[in-house]
Amino acid sequence: MQQHISPSLCYVTLLQAKGLKEFIKVKVGSRRISYKMLFFSLLFSTFLLKFVFVLTSVDDIDGENKCSTVGCLRKKLRPEILRRSPDPESNIPEVIYQTLLEPLSKDELQGRSDIPQTLEEFMIEMEKGEYDAKTFAVKLREMVTLMEQRTRMAKIHEYLYRHLASNSIPKQLHCLTLRLANEHSNNAGVWFSKHRVSPGIIEVKALDHFDWLTKGKVPVVEAMEKDQKMQSQFRGGSSTIVSNTIKKPNFIAAKLRALGPKYSVMNHIRIHLPELFPSLNKVVFLDDDIVVQTDLTPLWDINMNGKVIGAVETCSGGDKFVMSKRLKSYLNFSHPLIYENFDPNECAWAYGMNIFDLGAWRKTNISLSYLYWVEQNIKSDMSLWQLGGTLPPGLIAFQDHVHFIDPFWHMLGLGYQENISFEEAERAGVIHFNGRAKPWLELAFPHLRPLWTKYIHFSDKFIKSCHIRE
Repeated sequence: MQQHISPSLCYVTLLQAKGLKEFIKVKVGSRRISYKMLFFSLLFSTFLLKFVFVLTSVDDIDGENKCSTVGCLRKKLRPEILRRSPDPESNIPEVIYQTLLEPLSKDELQGRSDIPQTLEEFMIEMEKGEYDAKTFAVKLREMVTLMEQRTRMAKIHEYLYRHLASNSIPKQLHCLTLRLANEHSNNAGVWFSKHRVSPGIIEVKALDHFDWLTKGKVPVVEAMEKDQKMQSQFRGGSSTIVSNTIKKPNFIAAKLRALGPKYSVMNHIRIHLPELFPSLNKVVFLDDDIVVQTDLTPLWDINMNGKVIGAVETCSGGDKFVMSKRLKSYLNFSHPLIYENFDPNECAWAYGMNIFDLGAWRKTNISLSYLYWVEQNIKSDMSLWQLGGTLPPGLIAFQDHVHFIDPFWHMLGLGYQENISFEEAERAGVIHFNGRAKPWLELAFPHLRPLWTKYIHFSDKFIKSCHIRE
């Protein structure tokens, strides 16, 4: 019998080339394998390796299964045991099954030092101890449960640290923000005087400059504030989320993501672009993690054919990870309200670099449709779509109003797809660092970061004073 265990614990295989009689005769060095050791080895192989409990544990912890590792193991063991028991009159398999069926309290493993920590320790203990089938099952259950608890906690910590690393402001950037704020308050009249953009015109406005927004009620903002308040009541901060001992790590990760700036109420203001710019008929919208690498003038000449938004489709392209998004990637098609109204295979598109024909927009009910679906999602306990900021309701509201543009104008995924080559990204007109690996963070992919840092004047006095380096 050959036993292969991968270092990453992703899979376990068992190869048996000889019959039982020949296997018993196999010698290890000059020492013949004992029947006692053989018995426990076969039991261990049958109940542990055959059903790949390690794989079950990892997959179950991060998946949607409702049973624990030991619980799933019980369900798989019983039919196999009862069908393959070599001795129909033996009650050993049933004893093992009943032992695995016994509930294990959360605190039962606290402070225990007698639980095997590794596969090797378990086998050594089985060889040395005078254990019956029930004791074997108890030890197996304790070992698997302990491993499950540790794996779950490690996964939660991974999500927490990733959340903190991607949403915290580095010390150097915090310094720069304060320096620039101080400089602006003292010399507001010379803003942009050092790096002129002539013949362009820059108009800087704050939200309090828009009367319709500050004096009246904005339905979308009201709805999202209600949503945010509702979520904060049961979500809490990151420490509250992580301390949850019931929910699975992927559920906790989703809650942590909801704390990020991507889910800010202000992100939904874009649905009011026609009101924000009443005198404009066409605008180019850029997210704050965009890098423009070419002249955008040709965008104004694109014929939108009466459509409202120009966007890059994300259901086709060379990168199957980034460019494989359809409505089913964002919307919950198990919900009747979604299933009955939309096609799961309809191509999705991306926010980040978009052209908006505000004249055509004003002739539609897009903003009202957006509000309707946001409210429906709130009424459905946030079950109509996965956490995705403003994109899911946008995909719905702009349906049949999208004009797909050349992917050259918007290359996505530089914040989460490490396999994007520098040369490929450099050829794109606009690149988007959507994802956690922002170029100004330590999480950034080293080979893609120069696409952003090459525009920074590291000799600038403010940059130098805050110790921002390449």
